[in-house]
Amino acid sequence: MSEPDAAGTAMRALPAMLDMASLQRLYREGGATPPQVVEEVLRRIDAGGDDAVWISRVAADSLRAAARELMASGGPDAQRPLWGVPFAVKDNIDCAGLDTTAACPAFRYTPALDAPVVARLRAAGALLVGKTNLDQFATGLNGTRSPYGAPRSVFDSRYISGGSSSGSAVAVAAGQVSFALGTDTAGSGRVPAAFNNLVGVKPSRGLLPVRGMVPACRSLDCVSVLAATVADADRVRRIAEGPDGQDPYSRRGTQRFLPANGFRFGVLAPADREFFGDAAAARLYEQAAVRLQALGGTAVEFDFAPFRETAALLYNGPWVAERLEPLREFVRDHAGEMDPAVRSIIEGAARFDAADAFGGLHRLQVLRARVAREWSRLDLLLLPTAPTQYTVEQMLRQPLLLNSRLGIYTNFVNLLDCCAVAVPAGFGEGGLPFGVTLVAPAFTDDALAGLAARLHHTAACGLGIDRGAPVPEPEAAALSGTVLAVVGAHLSGMPLNHELTACGGRLLRTCRTAPDYRFYVLPDTVPPKPGLVRDPGYRGPGIELELWALPADAFGAFVARIPAPLGIGKLRLEDGSEASGFLCEKYAVAGAEEITHWGGWRSFIARSDRKPS
Repeated sequence: MSEPDAAGTAMRALPAMLDMASLQRLYREGGATPPQVVEEVLRRIDAGGDDAVWISRVAADSLRAAARELMASGGPDAQRPLWGVPFAVKDNIDCAGLDTTAACPAFRYTPALDAPVVARLRAAGALLVGKTNLDQFATGLNGTRSPYGAPRSVFDSRYISGGSSSGSAVAVAAGQVSFALGTDTAGSGRVPAAFNNLVGVKPSRGLLPVRGMVPACRSLDCVSVLAATVADADRVRRIAEGPDGQDPYSRRGTQRFLPANGFRFGVLAPADREFFGDAAAARLYEQAAVRLQALGGTAVEFDFAPFRETAALLYNGPWVAERLEPLREFVRDHAGEMDPAVRSIIEGAARFDAADAFGGLHRLQVLRARVAREWSRLDLLLLPTAPTQYTVEQMLRQPLLLNSRLGIYTNFVNLLDCCAVAVPAGFGEGGLPFGVTLVAPAFTDDALAGLAARLHHTAACGLGIDRGAPVPEPEAAALSGTVLAVVGAHLSGMPLNHELTACGGRLLRTCRTAPDYRFYVLPDTVPPKPGLVRDPGYRGPGIELELWALPADAFGAFVARIPAPLGIGKLRLEDGSEASGFLCEKYAVAGAEEITHWGGWRSFIARSDRKPS
């Protein structure tokens, strides 16, 4: 690990977990290069000892060539925020040139194109390592339903890894990749995160396109992200998200925020807490609730009954028939080549007819109304991710019963149109990890991630297999309000900054735009103001900006006061994410002084003879 690569750079030892902050710091400081990281990834996979993690991999020489190509094209930049970051993809998501099997060899096909989510990550500079194992056709929460073997918990090989994104979780937790894509229809990205001391982000339905994914329940499916930290998983989510005109389930929504005066989180009443005898899990859940209160929340017991009944609909109701719909011909012709447990579930769709389907929809609507009453007094839920963890032997003896237990706190989330972030919450006496999940209505993704990062930090339980690794201090996040990017007179210390602070605005952080923006001094403005214009294809230094969180009730009034030619639009930031911020109409900068080379308004004011007011 200390040998020089072809470029003559000696690599510093990589951490046990390839979290992005550590990896990208090594890249910036010259302590590692992508070719060196690729060699270490290949070594770790070969030494991993769990052959059930991977179904197929990019050929080693091809992976090396991709890393060299990254090096030749320059270093990380705003267009490639995942430069040199190795990742894995669950084998029910298409990657061009690699077979998609959905853990069923008879189903195998070779896609010509990447799924949009994979294409977006590759375009951001991430290095695809390969395809990971799963419960066949993403039907299961335990990780044992695959002819390619059963990945095991990285902490005790007697125990299940969780599923269905089993291989994705183990590959990340073992330090073989920095992050992995999973899918999550019933908890498939959250349960394996909990069983391997990871973060699992289940976005709002439709936020990430599912085109190029083998459907489980098409109307409920989500692509999920597993990573060592919330920051990593949320960054990947932001890069991979966005509309897809060819995906009928793709959608956009306005992000919700938590109340500025404290949030109310639902906790299970004692009578609703089911851990199947796992006293350590019960204790760790209680401790997580105490920590969330210390972060400013108010714990509120709520009626879990409508959530629990909704969860039961997923496998005991007509949604099972939705699992059969895309596989009808395959099941007819290849039933004998399917995993017995998966086959029994999918063939169980035969007991439902069209009347049952409508009955299920009507019942779900009743339950949604009951749940809405609970949401009227809550902002989010704090739930165990799974009630307990079983051994592989136990799971194989009772595959249906024990799997159903694993989903009691996860199965309802997509049926009720929620988003969720699963985070580690400590270890029990036996050395097995436990996790909790924050759940909120759809399009609370941004605020939920910020709060989840803070909760993970307070747990102090390491990253993946490295229990001693410090959980990074989370960046300031917009838990409440609307995020606004400012580039000129509203910056801290500038003459119009008071308009932000007077309405309760809070500075989140300073960053830069992507490089394809130009910056101008607008003529005849008092106080002086700049104009920011996007110029696709242009590569400049990026423009310094500040991200502020404004109370939701103040944002509209603030925007209404903005004079032409300025307005609010979407700005692309240096890390690939987007934020609403000041943009200028192009006509207004014709003949104006261009100051892009200064890199920001503050630098221009400080180094020129201009005065901010």
